[in-house]
Amino acid sequence: MLDVRRLRLLRDLARLGTIAAVAEAHTYTPSAVSQQLAALQREVGVALLERAGRRVTLTATGKALVGHTEVVLAALEAADAALAAARGGLSGTVRIGAYPSAVRTLLLPALVALARDHPALDLMVTELDPVAVPDALRERRLDVALVHDYDIVPVESDPALDSTPLLDETVFLALPAGTAPDAVGDPLHSVRDADWIVGSPGTLCHSVALHACELAGFRPNVRHHADDFAAMLALVAAGQGVGLVPQLAAGQPPTGIRLVPLTIRRRTRVAYRQGAGAHPAVAACVVALRAAATLTREPAAGQGR
Repeated sequence: MLDVRRLRLLRDLARLGTIAAVAEAHTYTPSAVSQQLAALQREVGVALLERAGRRVTLTATGKALVGHTEVVLAALEAADAALAAARGGLSGTVRIGAYPSAVRTLLLPALVALARDHPALDLMVTELDPVAVPDALRERRLDVALVHDYDIVPVESDPALDSTPLLDETVFLALPAGTAPDAVGDPLHSVRDADWIVGSPGTLCHSVALHACELAGFRPNVRHHADDFAAMLALVAAGQGVGLVPQLAAGQPPTGIRLVPLTIRRRTRVAYRQGAGAHPAVAACVVALRAAATLTREPAAGQGR
């Protein structure tokens, strides 16, 4: 019988690329990871790893075994979910991850509802960028998380995770009050000469802003970087540029902001490990988050509020 812990290490080597990265993810030493992978290779009796210069890569058999490992881990999650349902009652720790604008809007009413309806659940919230969610779920630092992508920059699905659609939001162009985009045509093209406020390089928000401008036929003149939408809106209100902001972050903009709706949509999902969707605690979180999402309303595109 193959050792599941060793299979996890092989899966993570395929994902992370180096023994050192796997060791860091599991708080092992690189030597310990190498020994465990060598033991797994002896168990199967087939080469799983091969040298490529100073690095170790997976053979074709190793890659195939990783695919089977994902199935095995999902089955174990499903078994754990079935046992939790058989025990009855919802109790224990649930670690929930969410991006900042969702913490302030979707997550707060969901937490209140979960505490009221399932008082035995110990809810723990972590604020983090969606790009960090897959690793946190795989490494069991989170059980449930809110993730998002944009229709113009879709994120590739992760084979280790499953998700439930939660909310689609309008994305707005945030302008200083008194700035009027063209009444006809693409609002983005009408601000092609403006200074822009975008997320930090490497973030999804940065990629979305640049791609949206490219689709409108120009490259933006980036003046400021801001990862917090409240900071971005404050900069816009101060006349420092324009930016893109989704519905959840645009509910109560500061005075001096004009919001112009775009055709771009941000899509939020509830993510969890493959096989865990039927776990009573995960299902309860999904129900609470869906109820919170129904309370969300589109903000009006205001004239300098």
